[in-house]
Amino acid sequence: MAKVYAFVADGMEEVECLGVCDVLNRAGVDVTLVSVMGRKQIIGSHGFKLEADTLFEEITDDADVLFLPGGMPGTRHLKEHEGLSRLLLQHAKDGKRLAAICAAPSVLGGLGLLKGHKATCFPGYEETLEGACHCNDCVVTDRLISTGRGMGCSLDLGLELVRLLKGEDEARELKSKIQYDRP
Repeated sequence: MAKVYAFVADGMEEVECLGVCDVLNRAGVDVTLVSVMGRKQIIGSHGFKLEADTLFEEITDDADVLFLPGGMPGTRHLKEHEGLSRLLLQHAKDGKRLAAICAAPSVLGGLGLLKGHKATCFPGYEETLEGACHCNDCVVTDRLISTGRGMGCSLDLGLELVRLLKGEDEARELKSKIQYDRP
């Protein structure tokens, strides 16, 4: 079974995280919410309280995909977490998938992981994609990195990750089941 770690922090954009994770979960992907805050309870950027499944300190890199939701100051918390930075770099070095949405591609850009890649992000964060070829698409996958523009693209990013992990047929079937008519 495919496994995804979604890294959560205070101030994250709730829908960006849960929209992507919900789609993955519906496809039978094992999704784990991992807190980088040293505690399981997280308060999102819009005040919703969420509880992570585990703490960063309790995981190993056994996931197929590491996913970073955006939002502020959530993205800043992700960027400042040294352990997460090391994990992202090692995951990329090991040839595994990364995904980020909204402001969170800036974390990957700051680590140099987007150099030579096509990527998208929330408008205004383009300069943080250091070395990437920015485009305005809702979702962009270039090699092993998938990025999404913002909250409105959450389902699209989730479906893209399903396609990558479980195949085109599974993604198309799930899209139909959730009544998602967007091309």
